[in-house]
Amino acid sequence: QVQLVESGGGLVQAGGSLRLSCAASGSIFSFVAMGWYRQAPGKQREFVATISSGGSTNYADSVKGRFTISRDNAKNTVYLQMNSLEPEDTDVYYCKGSRRFDAYWGQGTQVTVSS
Repeated sequence: QVQLVESGGGLVQAGGSLRLSCAASGSIFSFVAMGWYRQAPGKQREFVATISSGGSTNYADSVKGRFTISRDNAKNTVYLQMNSLEPEDTDVYYCKGSRRFDAYWGQGTQVTVSS
């Protein structure tokens, strides 16, 4: 059973930065892609960014130019560097690891951006 554990969330002022981490209990080589999603109370979970096993990245339009996803295969960890944060970025952020036939989610980490 693979476990994904997010960390790095917190409270930050608008314009500030945070770096989220997603640590996998096993090798992230087994995942076709790793990604970050976010969800506000009462809303659907939405895509933020993904990175493939080959290193290709994809971002939601709302975070392009501000957020950067990266992976450290040696540490089995995926990161989300978030810069120029806005109050609208306030959400619970979830890490997702996708394999060919299944996917795993972390428990989420709260990000709160104050104006």
